[in-house]
Amino acid sequence: MNNILDELKYAFQRPNNGLMQIIVINLIIFVALLIIWVPLTMSGVENVYRIIVEQLSLPAALGKFIYRPWTLVTYFFTHEGFFHVLFNLLFLYWFGKIIREFLGDEKVVNLYILGGLVGGIFYILMYNLIPYYQDSVATSQMVGASAGVYAVVVGAATFMPNYSIPLILLGPVRIKYIALFFVIMSYVGSVGSNAGGNLAHLAGAGLGFLFIKQLQKGNDLGKPVTQFLTFVKSFFVRQPKVKVSYRNAKTKNGRPSKSGNSFKTKQEEIDAILDKISASGYDSLTREEKKKLFDASKN
Repeated sequence: MNNILDELKYAFQRPNNGLMQIIVINLIIFVALLIIWVPLTMSGVENVYRIIVEQLSLPAALGKFIYRPWTLVTYFFTHEGFFHVLFNLLFLYWFGKIIREFLGDEKVVNLYILGGLVGGIFYILMYNLIPYYQDSVATSQMVGASAGVYAVVVGAATFMPNYSIPLILLGPVRIKYIALFFVIMSYVGSVGSNAGGNLAHLAGAGLGFLFIKQLQKGNDLGKPVTQFLTFVKSFFVRQPKVKVSYRNAKTKNGRPSKSGNSFKTKQEEIDAILDKISASGYDSLTREEKKKLFDASKN
């Protein structure tokens, strides 16, 4: 528990910590809405609160979405119910750490964002194309990180299906069975009271599966997301000035030093290991390669 709190505390101070940054953003928005809700409700103007939430929620109606296109992103950072945000962020943390440990933090962020986007688009399409949902199109809207979370959960289960997580009363359970259970529940729930949310879950899960399968073939579907986020960060993070030196580093005995190339060599080793995972899977790694990958994930 202390480890989680420390990670949350330093979410924006440590590099390669996108997983915790996503969790913190979700928590900030949740708490901010709570703080706004209390005085507005006490003042008898709760409708103002509903208007604020509406500006963050993804509408099913195309006519409304055209005027609120930003909701395709804001909806998967917004929650209202305590247990809704709690379970979403716990699952994101547990399964996101598996992805981060073996594939890097960038892949967690890409899975979450792509899962949220695909889930939102699928939700809108289904509500406007399937007759079963026609009666509720005008009044339906969606919030919650579930589509992005399902992408991360199914992504982790696709990448390491036999990885086990200890569950209360059940003991160690392979994550492929956990993911399969929740996908089946969402499929059944697609005709229930939370049909829109469950449709988004299924789309996010499909994205998570496709993302990892393509990554194993050498195709990174998350590159556009990485490039966009890098572009956005460039406006807020000062780039270090590059100083070029043509002098060769030497040791005391006059021979060239190898220290300048040590980081490059280590990075090349990690890249080679990740390429091997993409080609043959994690189980094909030697014990030494697994240790190198694990050590690199802690840096």
